[in-house]
Amino acid sequence: MSNTQNIQWFPGHMAKTKRQISETIRIIDAVVEIVDARIPISSRNPDLMGIIGNKPHIILLNKSDMADPAVTNKWIKYFNDMGNLAIAVDCKTGKGINDFKNTVKSVLSEKLKTNREKGLIGKPLRVMAVGIPNVGKSSFINKLVGNTRAKVENRPGVTRGNQWFSVDKELELLDTPGVLWPKFDDETVGEHLAFTGAVTDRILDTELLGMRLLEILIENYKQMIEERFNITDFSIEPYENLCLLAKKRGMMIRGGEPDTERAANMLLEEFRNCKLGRITLEVPNA
Repeated sequence: MSNTQNIQWFPGHMAKTKRQISETIRIIDAVVEIVDARIPISSRNPDLMGIIGNKPHIILLNKSDMADPAVTNKWIKYFNDMGNLAIAVDCKTGKGINDFKNTVKSVLSEKLKTNREKGLIGKPLRVMAVGIPNVGKSSFINKLVGNTRAKVENRPGVTRGNQWFSVDKELELLDTPGVLWPKFDDETVGEHLAFTGAVTDRILDTELLGMRLLEILIENYKQMIEERFNITDFSIEPYENLCLLAKKRGMMIRGGEPDTERAANMLLEEFRNCKLGRITLEVPNA
């Protein structure tokens, strides 16, 4: 049995959002792309890169409080070396939020200079916030703006229309709905988006997803997983490991069989809520 699955999810409103972003980009001074610090590559929409073009571009590694801090530092260096300013942000504590405005003004220093020379002092910079569903874009905007006008829910596809927010006298931010792309060519990308909840669970085989996540965690964060579940005798068989997890948590069904679907749901929930610890699923290439 294959431990991978082909994951596709592209509701109609996402196609509309892509068109809206394309139409609005001409009046935008810079783009801030919010990604999930646990999956910084998989949570980037390749279609957006073509739309953004040569606009100044800032990458926010959001949910950094849930990611492995050592790996997050590697990602910041990686993106900086690639020519994009990158900032780690934790929207729960506000860490990194204050750096954002200074970073925008640094990236747009030439624009500010040109505005001053034209006598346009006080004209606000316009920044567009883009990202796939469930990377915490609305949480970032709420923290930045200082209120809760951007709706926040831990499920994909909540923001459904463009919204302008005034950050201060010098900066306006345009929030756009989260948008995926029609086809995930790399199965790993689809898996990572499913692990973090960027695509809805309703289209997935939960057991396969749980088996694959457990396999990755045992390979990269074995001690953390052993301590969390008090298991040291993991098998090389993903299904057997899911059975071990079910038995350890007392998840059994009639006849004494392990409830592997319930165990898979539990594992995914604990990963998404950071109960397993600070974990990053992707590491930049050396």
